[in-house]
Amino acid sequence: MNQGFFNKMALATAIALSLTSGAVGAKDKPADAKKEVLYPNATRTEPKLDLKSEKDQKAINEGLDAANNGDKDNAIKILTPLADGSGTSSKYAQALALQGLANMKYNDGDVKGAITTLKQALDIGVMPNDTYFQLKYMYTQFLVADEQYAPALQSLHEWRDQGKKETADSYGLEGNIDYRLEKYQDAINAITKAKSMPDAKPQASWDQILMASYSETGQGDKAAQMASDELAKNPNDATALNNATSSLIQAQKYPEAIALMEKAHTAGAIKDEKQYVNFAKIYLIDGQNNEARQKGNAQKAAAILKEGMDKGVVQKSGDNYNLIADSYITADDMTNATSALNEAVKVATNGEPALKLARVNLQENKYAAAEKAATDAISKGVQHKGQAYMVRAEAKRGQKNKQGAIADMKLAAQDPETSAKANAWLKTAGNQ
Repeated sequence: MNQGFFNKMALATAIALSLTSGAVGAKDKPADAKKEVLYPNATRTEPKLDLKSEKDQKAINEGLDAANNGDKDNAIKILTPLADGSGTSSKYAQALALQGLANMKYNDGDVKGAITTLKQALDIGVMPNDTYFQLKYMYTQFLVADEQYAPALQSLHEWRDQGKKETADSYGLEGNIDYRLEKYQDAINAITKAKSMPDAKPQASWDQILMASYSETGQGDKAAQMASDELAKNPNDATALNNATSSLIQAQKYPEAIALMEKAHTAGAIKDEKQYVNFAKIYLIDGQNNEARQKGNAQKAAAILKEGMDKGVVQKSGDNYNLIADSYITADDMTNATSALNEAVKVATNGEPALKLARVNLQENKYAAAEKAATDAISKGVQHKGQAYMVRAEAKRGQKNKQGAIADMKLAAQDPETSAKANAWLKTAGNQ
C-alpha cells in the first residue's frame, strides 16, 4: 500500500456529527398519523409495542429528557432500573432506556460501552422500524468511531438492505469505511454514489477520501485534477493548495505543482513554514528528476527557504539548513552547501549534519576540515557510526596519517553495516 501524501487520520470523517442528538422518546410512536414514515419499504416486520403503563411512559420520557438536557445523574437514576428490567415489564421502555444510556456513554467518551449498550437495545427487537433503523445507523457510526471497520461495514449493509433506504450520507460513511479497510475501488464507488444522490450535501472529507483512493489505485491524474479544481474554486484556501500540490506530486507532475505554488507565492498565499518547506522540496525533487532543470531548480529551492528564514517564517533549524545544503549540493554549489551545513551543525541535536559536512569537505579535498567534522559527528552521535569512521579514515589518509586512517577503519570494521568495506580497505589501502 502506498499512502503517498495522504494521511489516513487526517481523512477521518467527523463521526458523530450526524448522530441522533437526542434519545427517541416513548411518545415518538409510529401510530401518530401525522408523523412521516422514514422507512416505508423496510423488510423488517413492525413489532407490536408493549408500552401501556402511563407510569413507564412518564419515567422513560423524564429520563430521556434529563439525558438530553445534560442532567446525567438524574438520567442515570431514572433510566437504569428501566434498562435492567427491574423497574418495568415493558421491553420497549427497556430498549429506549438502554439507548439513552448508550448516548450518555458515547458523549462521555466511553465508545465501547456505548456500543455494547446500544446493541442490547437493538437486540431486544421491540422497537418500531423508524426508531430501530435510526439506532442501527447510530450503532454503525459508533463502530466506526471505535475503528471496528469490518463490523461497521456489515452493520451498514444490514441497515440498507433491511431498511431499504439510500442516503448520500450513508454512502459517504461507506466510502470512509472502505478506505480504512483499504478497499480503495469500493471507496471510490461509494463516494461517487454519495455525490450523485439527490440529497447530497458534499463534504470536504468525501473529496479527500476520493482523491486518496484515486492515488492508491494508480489514478493519480484524477486525484490531481480533483485537487486542482478544488483550488480553482478556493484559491486562498491553504488546505486546497496543499491537497492540489500533493496530488500533483503523487502523480509526478512536478512542473504543474511548481506552477501552482509559484502562483500562490506571487499572490502572497505562501505564509507558513510547512508551505515554504514543501515549495522548496518540490523544486528540489523536480531538479533531481530532470537534468536540464537540476541546477536552476535546486538554486530556487535554496532561495525559497532563505526567503522564509529572512521573513522569520521558516525556523533556522538543523533540518531546514540541511535542506538548504541538499539544494546547493544538487546545484553543485559546494561553497554555499558548506556554509549551510556549518549553520546546521550549530543548531543540530545530533551529528548527522556534521557527517554530511565531513563528506562535502572530503569531496572538496579539505581533509583537515573533513576530519574535524567527522569527529564532531561521532561525538554528537550518528545513526551510521561505521560510515563516520570511514569518512574520518579517508580524511586522515588524505593528510598522510596512515596509522590514524587504519585505526578508524578498524573501528568501522566493527560495525556490521561497514564491516565488509572497511576490511576490504584494510587489506588493500591499509597495506600500501
